[in-house]
Amino acid sequence: MSVSPEASRVLVRTEYSLGRITLNRPEAINALDLGMVRDVLAALNAWRDDSDIQTVLIDGAGERGLCAGGDVRSLYDAIVAGDTEHAGEFFRAEYEMNAAIAEYPKPIVAFADGITMGGGIGLAGHAAIRVVTERSKLAMPETRIGFTPDVGGTLLLARAPGRLGEYLGLTGTQMNASDAIHSGFADYYVPSDRLDALRDALAYRADPGSPSELVMLFDETPEPSALPGIRAWVDDAFSAPTVGEIVQRLQDAGDPDAAAAASLLAELAPTGLAVTLDAVREARGMDTVREALEGEYRRVLWFVHHHPDLVEGIRAQLVDKDRDPKWRPATVAELPSDAGLPARAYVPDVPLFA
Repeated sequence: MSVSPEASRVLVRTEYSLGRITLNRPEAINALDLGMVRDVLAALNAWRDDSDIQTVLIDGAGERGLCAGGDVRSLYDAIVAGDTEHAGEFFRAEYEMNAAIAEYPKPIVAFADGITMGGGIGLAGHAAIRVVTERSKLAMPETRIGFTPDVGGTLLLARAPGRLGEYLGLTGTQMNASDAIHSGFADYYVPSDRLDALRDALAYRADPGSPSELVMLFDETPEPSALPGIRAWVDDAFSAPTVGEIVQRLQDAGDPDAAAAASLLAELAPTGLAVTLDAVREARGMDTVREALEGEYRRVLWFVHHHPDLVEGIRAQLVDKDRDPKWRPATVAELPSDAGLPARAYVPDVPLFA
């Protein structure tokens, strides 16, 4: 077995035919920085044509979660300092990693145990075999900081049943294991106290032969998801053509959960909501993660270069922590008729995939 230095934020080692990648920044719930992204990508590239490695496992150190997302505080610092190129460099590297996971020629198993949000979805959501536990908390919460889902998440949202994609993307609602499986973000439920045994089986057991068959030996049936029970008002409201009409339908639904969703949307950045709605609906016509990443890249760099809500959202949530962002515009009613167009049409100076 070979192991990378213990000080590394990504531990890379091999155990027989299993290549293991462990995010090793537990104090930050394994939030991704540029170096970590490059380490993950380097390991995947090294094993791509290595005949000794048959399966790859991605997991996270600590018990809090696989990955809380990208290091948005570093993103904030870079934008405020005028170093927008660093932001672009991070997104290009991260999206290359997301595409590599989605297109990998060998089975990748991801343990989305605990918090798995934002950039964590980009690691786990595109793996061939996605495992959740009773501790799993999955979400694409980017609208909470005035931003928009990325890392190929718009394609996962677009493929969710009915209009759950718009609902989950706009509200940033947290999914448990059952919800994640129902929505297409995960495949198998394995209790957390069985993960170590599953890791050992992936490394050392030769029978059954495929990693998916091995995981199925540990798979259990979780409690039913609550999402099917809200589909009536979700599908009605979130099929509306604009954010403003979605909010109106939620208010008119006569359901307390719908009313709560309307109140939440009223607090979030109107522009981020409009861009997210547009992105999920554009992704619904796409076939690949790579296509979705291209659309997301345009949008995230538009925020980095041209819209203040991303910096303001991070400031309010993570820097000053006053929880009082000043969005521009301040209300959904002030949005232009096609508020998603500028971000959708933006052409970055540096292409995502050369």
